[in-house]
Amino acid sequence: MNFLSLAQKIKDRQAVIGIIGLGYVGLPLSLRYADEKFQVLGFDIDASKIDKISKGQTYIEHIENASIAKAVASGFRATTDFTEISKVDAIIICVPTPLNKYREPDLSFVIDTVEKFIPYMRPGQIVSLESTTYPGTTDEELLPRIQSRGFKVGEDSFLVFSPEREDPGRKDYSTKTIPKVVGGYTSNCLEIGKLLYGAVIDTVVPVSSTKAAEMTKLLENIHRAVNIGLVNEMKIVCDKMGLDIHEVIDAASTKPFGFVAYKPGPGLGGHCIPIDPFYLTWKAREYGLNTRFIELAGEVNSNMPQYVMDKISYALNEREKSLKGAKVLVLGIAYKKNVDDMRESPSVMIMEHLRDKGAVIDYLDPHVPVFPKMREHKFDLKSIEMTSAKIASYDCVLVATDHDKFDYDMILNSAQVIVDARGRYRGNHAKVIKA
Repeated sequence: MNFLSLAQKIKDRQAVIGIIGLGYVGLPLSLRYADEKFQVLGFDIDASKIDKISKGQTYIEHIENASIAKAVASGFRATTDFTEISKVDAIIICVPTPLNKYREPDLSFVIDTVEKFIPYMRPGQIVSLESTTYPGTTDEELLPRIQSRGFKVGEDSFLVFSPEREDPGRKDYSTKTIPKVVGGYTSNCLEIGKLLYGAVIDTVVPVSSTKAAEMTKLLENIHRAVNIGLVNEMKIVCDKMGLDIHEVIDAASTKPFGFVAYKPGPGLGGHCIPIDPFYLTWKAREYGLNTRFIELAGEVNSNMPQYVMDKISYALNEREKSLKGAKVLVLGIAYKKNVDDMRESPSVMIMEHLRDKGAVIDYLDPHVPVFPKMREHKFDLKSIEMTSAKIASYDCVLVATDHDKFDYDMILNSAQVIVDARGRYRGNHAKVIKA
């Protein structure tokens, strides 16, 4: 199959879409293609996800069972069997790209995935990498592996990078309406990529290369990381001066130009913002460059969980209690409000610090009823009940993630002392320590 036949197949919605990695990125994308009447085949190494999809059940809070059941009824199917890659026309990779213990890029999930499907590739397929990574990954890691099978990329197979832009729980934008950046290895690759995503997404933004697309994603998230680092540092300065950073941000936000509000917090969470700066700083060293500005922001953000820990210790000391043996309740363990996404959550890092210091930890999170299995963190805990008596039984309550489902007035009235890392409690309260 050549360029023209694959292009026509996509235009006619006869192309079979294969999506590898059915998490917070891959599952919504699968549903989007299914909504547009494409046949979709999902791949994941987690058999429990495959089982739930087959039953029309969700495993991500903001995606409804009905959405999955509808997709399944229209032909959406998922499998752990990578030999079925030969049945699809598009291979879209949506797997994690974490950091290793040295804060260096860990591409093992991407490379393992490619090694799994490469033996079953056939002519006439497009491969798209959506996993966030450093500029050059697509050309350096995917291209030679595809070429090793004898394919001529741009002629009988096609390769693009198109960074994911999912924001779990967001109501004002969706997979369909968030513009999609696409960069191709060749001009033919780019054209196929534009067709592939243009069939299901309102706006496709083409760029000159896979590297440009990879760098675009890093810039988006480093922009946020740097600005959050700035406002986190401003929070510390305001605290020393007896000022409320949230009041200052609200006032600055009234300026109709030249200011964009970023909110401080207990640290960075999510799969992208805590990780992406390190991908670029690592790659920049290959060119003899030191990204000092980016690394400084990363240092500030990485220190925020310890800053919160110091505030907890202060709150307990003021009440003549030590951190060791203290009962501490963590409110919210997802990385941001109103979602169940635990990836890189600063709440978990604070919980580990508390555990290391001998505190007795519980958590309350209506979006995460049971502490999930995570690659690097382990707690055998379940979310407690949100009752006045329960809240009152803890020596300290930490507002780590400010879900809307919390009864903040009841918590304020019941708690012995509150450390607020999200600015939920405005003004001065005798039992609230701002962190």
